[in-house]
Amino acid sequence: MAEELDPFKIAQEQLDEAAGIMKLDKQAHAILREPKRVLVMSIPVRMSNGRTQVFTGFRVRYNDARGPAKGGIRFHPEESLSTVKALSAWMTWKCSLADIPFGGGKGGVICDTKKMNEKDIEALSRAYVRALGTDIGPEVDIPAPDVYTNPQIMAWMLDEYINIVRKSQFGVITGKPVEVWGSAGRMDSTARGGMYVMREAAKLLRLNPKKATIAIQGFGNAGRFAYTLSKEVMGAKVVAISDSEGAVYDQAGLDMAKLDEAKKKTGSVGGYKSKSARSITNDELLELKVDILIPAAIENQVRADNADKVNCKMLLELANGPVTPEATKILFEKKILDLPDFLVNSGGVIGSHLEWVQNITGDYWDTDVFYAKLDKKITKSFNDTVATQKEFAARGEKINPRMAAYIIAVDRVAKAMKARGWY
Repeated sequence: MAEELDPFKIAQEQLDEAAGIMKLDKQAHAILREPKRVLVMSIPVRMSNGRTQVFTGFRVRYNDARGPAKGGIRFHPEESLSTVKALSAWMTWKCSLADIPFGGGKGGVICDTKKMNEKDIEALSRAYVRALGTDIGPEVDIPAPDVYTNPQIMAWMLDEYINIVRKSQFGVITGKPVEVWGSAGRMDSTARGGMYVMREAAKLLRLNPKKATIAIQGFGNAGRFAYTLSKEVMGAKVVAISDSEGAVYDQAGLDMAKLDEAKKKTGSVGGYKSKSARSITNDELLELKVDILIPAAIENQVRADNADKVNCKMLLELANGPVTPEATKILFEKKILDLPDFLVNSGGVIGSHLEWVQNITGDYWDTDVFYAKLDKKITKSFNDTVATQKEFAARGEKINPRMAAYIIAVDRVAKAMKARGWY
């Protein structure tokens, strides 16, 4: 029987497993299996060539029992409602595990920004916000950048929202440029948070960071910062990295300037040149013998058909949903420390919360203060997850880190719903 790879069904399967372990109330479980609100929008945009193109957009508010929905916006040619629903569910658990006053949300548009000029991307960004109207807001639903969106796109969206409500509500969107009250430190907060988790997990494994070898799948925002920060925070050596077109392995360690040069000249990091470097595939990267493997690209990369070939001590899920449920079980049996996405990449939403707080209060901090707050929050989430694993182990129940994190997150959301009288 083929493994289920539908993102939302995977998210539901993970929830169902956690609900069974924690004996979750059936009413709470039923509420949490489905999103609270789903918007599917037809978005006509007058393009720079004078023709009107119709795009399909989504915004899902999964659960707001603990606060306004929070979640990024993806511009991707293969975006789907199932993916957006799954990501909004994972955002719910991410915000809950981090113990910040947000619920889960997510958005996306089916489009290919690689085939669009800047004017058309701006027109689409503004049209998306007009389609949403007051379904977003600093106390309702707060978007942020995600795949193929960036601070500039957030600035256009912010401007369009302000034009709609006629109020300077900078807290409606996070991940903005600092010129329009984005936060110092927000740009690398996803990867930096992941590095703080890596640091704590290395202590748990008694792994010497300065001798550690790392392979990173993905050369986008998260992957690039993971490369830089793994050296800065950990002192580790990155020996492999990939993008959507190829990958490179160099046991001597990779150089960022050469990676950028290869990307510019050949269109892929796979074109990297050095005496000891060799081009490999994305699949080969996942199977390299390294201390730490960091999937930082897209979902469903480690599956039942390749999990037994993964050869690392720690798998750090910087992407959303890179490891399937069946693969999670295989990795746990192999005693690979697989740290779940909604713990590892929660630095992004923690950073967004810090930006939102600064927008709401008008009190802005420097980078050192931002990083210290991020470090404290995500380190507590890691320690809570480890403590929950130990708690179950003491009762004779072995659970993996993902289930430990789920139990914490789901319990908090369920208690909030109960207190508010939802069941």
